[in-house]
Amino acid sequence: MSLSPEDPIHAARWAAFARRDRSADGRFVVAVRSTGIYCRPSCPARRPKPHNVSFFDTPEAAEAAGYRACLRCRPREVPARLDVVRRVKAELERAPTPPTLAELGRRVGLSPYHLQRLFKQETGLSPREYAAALRLGRLKESLRSSASVTEGMYEAGYGSSHALYRNANSQLGMSPATYRRGGKGMKIRYAFTETPLGLALLAATGKGLCALHFGEDRQQLEALLRAEFAQAELEPGQLAEYAQPILEHLCGQPASLDLPLDLRGTAFQLRVWEALRAIPPGQTRTYGELARALGDPKAVRAVARACGANPVPLVVPCHRVIGAGGKLTGYRWGLERKRKLLEAERAAVVRR
Repeated sequence: MSLSPEDPIHAARWAAFARRDRSADGRFVVAVRSTGIYCRPSCPARRPKPHNVSFFDTPEAAEAAGYRACLRCRPREVPARLDVVRRVKAELERAPTPPTLAELGRRVGLSPYHLQRLFKQETGLSPREYAAALRLGRLKESLRSSASVTEGMYEAGYGSSHALYRNANSQLGMSPATYRRGGKGMKIRYAFTETPLGLALLAATGKGLCALHFGEDRQQLEALLRAEFAQAELEPGQLAEYAQPILEHLCGQPASLDLPLDLRGTAFQLRVWEALRAIPPGQTRTYGELARALGDPKAVRAVARACGANPVPLVVPCHRVIGAGGKLTGYRWGLERKRKLLEAERAAVVRR
């Protein structure tokens, strides 16, 4: 049966429908009395008036009430799409080595092209990128718990040390042996500096800047740095080569933030972070615009998660990504800092 407008679930579903929330597809359907049609929540058709809308838990319930399926968004296909994605994820999660796209397609009854397209629409990643992220996660876990790098390598699904070092070293940010020791033997220099945004902690390996955190408490910021590299050798000191251009930028002075970086992330995260660095100061992009620029217009949530995982804010300017309609959303270091950053950058551009 449908829900009454007074029901809080009705209000939540209307909000999801109003913003065309794709994550709500498959959870309920939207029936429109004036047309006799029911749709998925993300249907691109023009929104009806609220008093004409009812929500049903399933397509069958809507059809029992006399509604017919929308030919544009095909709401009956949603559970099947989601089921395919779930099956492919399960195949990738339990496979010791990732199946090929053709093998996955045969298992779920889709061509490699259609499987790739569907999986990327729903997750923001290709099956190959998803498998790589899974394997990297397994590698981190197995390196921490195994007796040797070789043992951890095979447990994570790497068939040779060549494949391990070629694919994992750039994402771990250090050799697998060093990571297995929790960063033991690895040197990370760090320094605190006062900025217009408050206290900041900067940290760098021999390759480049690996962390930039804002806060009010030195101990809390240092704890964040130790969370990933519990046994690394942390050396307090000066990082003027990084701190100076960052301070100049925050004070509105001309300064290049094209600094050497040592970033660890999935293939998709690295793509997003690279795209963020291409956004000019004083300008913004929405999460949707950034997803389209990456060639994955459906990957809005994946883009947002990558922005949230950015280890070096400001240098990788995730603050330049905003919500639809210009709303400031989702900044790890606080929306007030995000607002100040954007205002300062716009003012600096005007002065130039």
